[in-house]
Amino acid sequence: MPAPKELDPSSSLAALYGAKLRKLRSRTGWTQRELGDKVPVAHSRIAQFELGNETPPRDVSAKLDELLGADGDLTDLWEHVRRTPFPDWARAFVAREAKATKMLKYMAHAVPGLLQTEAYARALLRMSRPRDTDAQVEELVYARLERQAVLRGGSPPLLWCILDEAVIRRPVGGVAVMHGQLNRLLHSAGTPHVVVQLLPFDKGEHPVMGGSLTLLSFGKAHDVAYTESSHSGELLEHPEEVAEYALAYDLLQAKALPPDESLQVIRSVAKEYSTCTPHEPA
Repeated sequence: MPAPKELDPSSSLAALYGAKLRKLRSRTGWTQRELGDKVPVAHSRIAQFELGNETPPRDVSAKLDELLGADGDLTDLWEHVRRTPFPDWARAFVAREAKATKMLKYMAHAVPGLLQTEAYARALLRMSRPRDTDAQVEELVYARLERQAVLRGGSPPLLWCILDEAVIRRPVGGVAVMHGQLNRLLHSAGTPHVVVQLLPFDKGEHPVMGGSLTLLSFGKAHDVAYTESSHSGELLEHPEEVAEYALAYDLLQAKALPPDESLQVIRSVAKEYSTCTPHEPA
C-alpha cells in the first residue's frame, strides 16, 4: 500500500481542515473507506477532504465531527474554511501558486489575476458572480489583489504569459477600465520577472483551445499543470499529463509573437482605447 500523501496544513484553511480530519481518523484506526461508509460518502471524497481539495457540505462535516469525537473542532474549522473566498477547485492551485518559482500561463479570455487592476478584476467578478452581493464581490476582489503579493517579494517568480488576442480586444469593464488594464500590463512587462507574448487570431488553431492553462515549477517538487474554464478548474500532477501540457505550451510560444512585438501591439490597442469616449465602442 502506498504511503499517504504528505499534507501541508499551512498552505490553506482547507488543508488545515484536511490535516485535522486525517489526524482524527488515524486515531480511530479507521480507513478512509470505513469512515466513508459510516457517514456515508464515497471514500474517494474522504481522500479529497483530507487533501484539502474539496470541502465537505455542512451536514457531512457535522457528521464527521460527531463520528470522530472532535467535540465541535471540525465544525468550527469548517466555518472558517467556508468563509475563504476561493472555491474548492481553486484552493489547491492558489496554495501551489504562492510557492512557485516559475509560472507559465496561457490566458484565453482574460488578463491573469496576478496582473489585473482592481477595476478590471471587479468588472470580471461582477459579471461571473451575478448572484453575489457587493460585499461578496469586494471580498473576492481583495483576495485576488492579495495574491499579487507573490510578485512583489524580494525573489519573485518568473511569470511568462501568453495572451490570446481576445484578451486585449474585448473591453472588459468599458473603455477606461481596459485602458488602465493594458497600461498595467505594459508596466508589468517592463519588469525583469514578467514576460508577455500575444497570440494573434491569424495564427489559427492551437493545442490549448479548451480554456486557460498554467504550468507551475518549484525548487525540488515536481511541476504541476492547472487547466481552467470560467467556473471550474483541475490541478494535474501526474508527470505524463504535465509533460503533455508543457509540450503544448512550447507550441504556443512558437506561434505567439515575440515579446517586443507583442508589447507593440498591446501599446497600439491601449492607444485605441485612450482615444475612445466612454460612450463609444472600443
